Amino acid sequence: MITGTKGKFSGGFDITQLKLRTEGRAGPTNIADFNQVLNRLVEAGQKPTVAAIENLALGGGLELAMACNARVATPKSQLGLPELQLGVIPGFGGTQRLPRLVGLPKSLEMIMKSKSIGAEEALTLGLVDLVVPADQLLSKAIELARQIAHKQKPKSMAFYKSDKLPDDTSFKKIIAEARRGAKRVQSVMPHLWLCLDAIEAGVTKGAEEGLAVEKVSFDKAVTSKACKGLVSYFFASRQTAAVPGVTDVGLIPRPTQCVGVVGGGLMGSGIATACVMNGVSVILKEINQTFLDAGMGRVKANLQSQVAKKRMTQTNADRLFSLVQPSLSYDDFAKVDMAIEAVIEASISHLPHSAD
Repeated sequence: MITGTKGKFSGGFDITQLKLRTEGRAGPTNIADFNQVLNRLVEAGQKPTVAAIENLALGGGLELAMACNARVATPKSQLGLPELQLGVIPGFGGTQRLPRLVGLPKSLEMIMKSKSIGAEEALTLGLVDLVVPADQLLSKAIELARQIAHKQKPKSMAFYKSDKLPDDTSFKKIIAEARRGAKRVQSVMPHLWLCLDAIEAGVTKGAEEGLAVEKVSFDKAVTSKACKGLVSYFFASRQTAAVPGVTDVGLIPRPTQCVGVVGGGLMGSGIATACVMNGVSVILKEINQTFLDAGMGRVKANLQSQVAKKRMTQTNADRLFSLVQPSLSYDDFAKVDMAIEAVIEASISHLPHSAD
């Protein structure tokens, strides 16, 4: 029985290693060796293996779980392969086992869109075998492992399953559609195309050939500019959540009740619309009445489009529009919590000091 600690099965591969790879400060990841461990010991070893999944089984964590002969999950579990968000592809057999466990269309959705699924959906799809309360997770996983060992339940090996793979005609249609989407962004995001190479090889030539292509594709993806940029963004976005002298001293954000928007063009009216749709009133400033009327008209049109799409009622649209106050003067900006300049090649150097 394989389980995690601290309330999680596994969040996946150590992304720090990807960062080191993109910076040229680490050698090749030993993917082939680890896959041999998964194939030879975890999946096809003498002892049956059961993954006891609590809360998270993502990326390499889900790939490890899929190599097990069975999987038990808690109700709040989330399972997914989000590697493409980092510019790489699943590298521990995910491109081979997931299509065999949930079918090709669903696996493409989960991999290509980095879309995780909950425990109940995973149970329906066949990705997990049982969903049990957290306090029963370990005992049920051990019980299931014993049942497999005593041949009371079959020892499933996802690597060799084929019953959920499509026939040739269906496969060609499904993969062609996926290729069309990947081709549109191939020049800047090559990892989508590389991922499909591995999936296609596995379906058409067998999982062993697919795993070999997966390794080659992973190595190509991890050295791409897309991977370097996305990994850098991943770490940068998390660094902003902990700013010394700001996030560590207990500062409490001041509530934003009113925003001053300078400029009612496409951007300014869009900002004003976003504000009122979140319950924040707006003072929309323009340099003359004609521009001001046009800006107010754009905000109204934005709200009307939400009504047309049946995302809000006309009554609600009218109420939100009433939160926008048109203005030709900065005098009203004395009461705003924030001022946003959205004027093309303009300056707000004369913005009153009280509005800072």
